[in-house]
Amino acid sequence: MVIKRRSLRAQIREELLRRLRDGSIEAGAGINEAELANELGVSRTPLREALIGLETEGYIESEIGKGFRFAVLGSAEFEELAPVIAALECLAIELTPAARLAELGVQLVTLAEDFPESVATHREIIERDEQWHDLLTSACPNGRLLSLLASIKGAVHRYEFEMVPSDALIERVAAEHLEIATALVAGELPRAQAALRLNWINGTARLINHSQR
Repeated sequence: MVIKRRSLRAQIREELLRRLRDGSIEAGAGINEAELANELGVSRTPLREALIGLETEGYIESEIGKGFRFAVLGSAEFEELAPVIAALECLAIELTPAARLAELGVQLVTLAEDFPESVATHREIIERDEQWHDLLTSACPNGRLLSLLASIKGAVHRYEFEMVPSDALIERVAAEHLEIATALVAGELPRAQAALRLNWINGTARLINHSQR
């Protein structure tokens, strides 16, 4: 087994993303590089490299003379990202070998049936849904596609936690996941892809509606 060492830049990136997701950092907050480097126990160079990378991904913004700040993602941007993720996931399962996809379908049915609740806390829904969708695309052989998918999903999850408290009760439709999974088991890829797109569209609408209450 080859043990891969993560760069300091990658570790800083992961820590900043974790703070964004758990609410430790507020969107729109400015970044004092000197203070942050001291807090993390790193030099300014890897920190700046991580910040520049996060800017490229859309997590932070920079202004001349003002430095970096954590970006605020609006509902319009969130709505634009959802169909992009759906399209990428549809491509991921299309590239997955059919036999492997059917096997995953069986596992996905089990996961969906294990979490049938129509209402649950926001954090639980995100964690369960993330597990389900990660399994869905786990056998895709295109690593670059999966990397792009993970990056975009990170932006979506940031919006979800910004707009809706973790302990808020959110509606979900368990049948949407079951429809995708049973289509995969049956070998009906177009049906699974159509259901997958609908799942992302509906899920986005439910979240936005809840955030506007």
